Amino acid sequence: MALTGLEIFKQLPKKNCGECGVPTCLAFAMALASGKVSLDACPYVAEEAKEVLESASKPPIKLVKIGTGKQLAEIGDETELFRHDKRFFHPTALAIAVKDSEDVTTKIKYIDDLRFERAGLQYQVDLVALYNDSGDPAQFEAAVEAAMQATELPPILITEDVVAIKKALEVCAERNPLLYTATTDNYIQMAELAKSKAVPLAVYDENLEELAQLVKKITKLGHNELVLDSGQRETHRVLADLTQIRRLAIKKKYRPFGYPTIAFTNKDNPQEEIVQAGVYLSKYAGIIVLNAYEKQQLLPLLTWRQNLYTDPQKPIQVEAKLYAIGGVGEHSPVYCTTNFSLTYFIVKGEVENSRIPSYILAVDTGGTSVLTAYADGKFTAETITKAMKDAGLDDKVKERKIIIPGQVAILKGKLEEESGWEVIVGPREAAGIPKFVKNLFA
Repeated sequence: MALTGLEIFKQLPKKNCGECGVPTCLAFAMALASGKVSLDACPYVAEEAKEVLESASKPPIKLVKIGTGKQLAEIGDETELFRHDKRFFHPTALAIAVKDSEDVTTKIKYIDDLRFERAGLQYQVDLVALYNDSGDPAQFEAAVEAAMQATELPPILITEDVVAIKKALEVCAERNPLLYTATTDNYIQMAELAKSKAVPLAVYDENLEELAQLVKKITKLGHNELVLDSGQRETHRVLADLTQIRRLAIKKKYRPFGYPTIAFTNKDNPQEEIVQAGVYLSKYAGIIVLNAYEKQQLLPLLTWRQNLYTDPQKPIQVEAKLYAIGGVGEHSPVYCTTNFSLTYFIVKGEVENSRIPSYILAVDTGGTSVLTAYADGKFTAETITKAMKDAGLDDKVKERKIIIPGQVAILKGKLEEESGWEVIVGPREAAGIPKFVKNLFA
């Protein structure tokens, strides 16, 4: 558990010099506890105290990296049980299962093309999980080699056969794959192999006590880049294990469980599988391996992941500025909305559907929606007028008309006084924009 401000204060020199940028050591301790300053800001903290504080400030769950470069997947390094307490940092990595007994190249190329855009954000699968389904080490090696040629996504090598995984690792070690899995029967060989190539290793046991003991044995062998797996069972049992591991790691700082986890779906029906994956994503899998790989199946899961790993205190937002949609000119209509990402992209989509080149003025509301921003005093006649002036609208359009959301029709009179423009009250819902604007120009 992270140290409190008072516990940190006990380790500080108590000079109250202010050289750290904070007036007193107590205030500095409180700021350090909340993550607002760095320990390096204090020039007088003793080395012994620094060691204590840095050790205590380490995340209870280790950061594990799979892959390299742009395709790097980072899991773990989490500090919370509940998102509203702070935030979650490293999104669950999604892996699609590929067997060495199927057409590896065709399937992986399809997986590699699974890229989505929603509300200005890019979604994609993170890993490919390669199974030694054939039981043949040579066939597994060939499948891994084919996969490496078909995609840059990092692999998970899935087999308990040490010979097979060693052969496969030789052709993809530079991708920093995850080796799956170390068990009570092969952990020494698996640990030595993972250690020799400096790659992460998954550790498996269905009994949590045995899993903890296995982790201790592997770390004693000098390898601690680990991912934990308690087995493929009923959804509620896997959920209980994932929760128990996370709770013990964060609340009790139980080191054998201080690693990210991996979970495998086992539902035959794709819809049930995605629901199961959503459960594991919510609590608290670092990696989920799925069989489903169609776009319509994955998009809801990827969307939920994006929402879950968004900082709840910082809404997703676009840059507050004037956007040109299509070949705009001096007679183009001007829409006004907030810079909340979802709101902006919904409006943008409907403006595009209208097929009339238009401007959209995104007002800085801190990334909140229209009614929320209005209630908070961030979407007002004054803020809209300022945004209009900052965007130089007077020089871009001649009509001097601006369309505001129908939900804030009450702003019409005041905004006309402040801006000197004619204010047109638009539809309450963005879906009404195409019909509204066509009638406007009829």
